[in-house]
Amino acid sequence: MKVAGLSAGVWAGQAAYRAWTLPCYDLVVFGVNCPFAWRIPVAELLALFERNLAGEHLDVGVGTGYLLDRCRKPAGRQAITLADLNPQALRCAARRLARYEVVAVRADALEPLPLPAGAFGSASVNFLLHCLPGPMAAKARVLDHVAACVRPGGRVFGATVLSAGVPVGAFGRAELALFNAVGVFHNRGDGPAGLRAELAARFPVHRVQVRGCVALFEAQVP
Repeated sequence: MKVAGLSAGVWAGQAAYRAWTLPCYDLVVFGVNCPFAWRIPVAELLALFERNLAGEHLDVGVGTGYLLDRCRKPAGRQAITLADLNPQALRCAARRLARYEVVAVRADALEPLPLPAGAFGSASVNFLLHCLPGPMAAKARVLDHVAACVRPGGRVFGATVLSAGVPVGAFGRAELALFNAVGVFHNRGDGPAGLRAELAARFPVHRVQVRGCVALFEAQVP
């Protein structure tokens, strides 16, 4: 693993990625939250990656690298650049994906990324937007920073948990209220209409699918 780069700023959602919480992350997010709180099958998240993943891929907001580890990859060389503000998450994901060509870059997605323009064929922004502060119009500047690193015709994709205009069960409502109260999530008011508007402003070709209270989004860089 090669580690490079810098970080700028801190946001409260980083508290969810401590060294002692990362071993529980996959169980909580993919074993409990996805099926029971957010009502999305993990298989649909894996399919999202498999539809869009290129041989030179940028992953922004890396978690533990669970989906990149488990999804089917395109044939041939697989190079993965991991970008995250949290060094513990970067180390965890880089170890998990060490069988590929991996570069880890410490960076704040709310700022321009310290990466070459147009260097990647795809980029994922998975379960990151709902952690970022501000309304959708403010946090969506992450999409600009990510798209700048993807070559024309490449793919930008990901998923985010919504709290407005989507079906949320009792478990999901309680969890979203708690996560927003403690600052792990910042998605009060996030809905599919706002996400679609931000994607449409940047990408003429895009798609949003809502599963439970999760929006899956895919876009082509013009």
